[in-house]
Amino acid sequence: MARDAAVLAAAAHLVPAGTWLPGPRRVLFPALAGQGRSDHIALTFDDGPDPHSTPRFLDALDELAVTATFFVLGESVMRYPRTTREIAFRGHELAVHGWTHTRPWLPRPVRDVSEVAYAARAVRLATGAEPLWYRPPYGVLTGGRWLAAVRAGLRPVLWSAWGRDWSPNATPASVLATLRGGLRGGATVLLHDSDRASSPGCWRVTLAALPHLVTACRTAGLEVGPLYEHGVPRLPASPG
Repeated sequence: MARDAAVLAAAAHLVPAGTWLPGPRRVLFPALAGQGRSDHIALTFDDGPDPHSTPRFLDALDELAVTATFFVLGESVMRYPRTTREIAFRGHELAVHGWTHTRPWLPRPVRDVSEVAYAARAVRLATGAEPLWYRPPYGVLTGGRWLAAVRAGLRPVLWSAWGRDWSPNATPASVLATLRGGLRGGATVLLHDSDRASSPGCWRVTLAALPHLVTACRTAGLEVGPLYEHGVPRLPASPG
């Protein structure tokens, strides 16, 4: 009996994390993949705020006349409140990326619920804005993290196109080439404004690729903006 209960608990924890696989996610859970308006690209950044890199992205986005969604870590929000407020002041949307950038291999639903709630509260206290979205670190949306998002009143969303900009071998050209396969109307793009969980200095590659990405979208007749303008449909209460 105890063994059966342990197996069931592990399944409830890990099975929803299968949504990390991009193919099944796009087909079975288009809302979780961030599929939105056909004339729009949602531009999102993970792992900030970082006072060394995030302001560079804010300046670049100002020059491009683009707003985006920043998925921030609660721990970093508390450490860098000025940078967090600057994101909001520049007109961008803040969303929750968790408290720290950890891998959730073991079921710890109580911890997940408390940490996501703390992160959402940190965003509210820093900016006065109520976050709408949750994207777990590494895109691993376990059962516990799904529950945590629901309890915090957040909508889970992952991505439909990423640039693998966290890689030590990434270049602006490789980021754009990797994005191209998923870059179509309705896509949610994942990039990083910090190297918190990536190769040191890789944010510079992303920053260099950003103007080319926006130009490519606009050339294709696609508007670029944050998730709250993207028209993502609502998800069911759970993936199971």
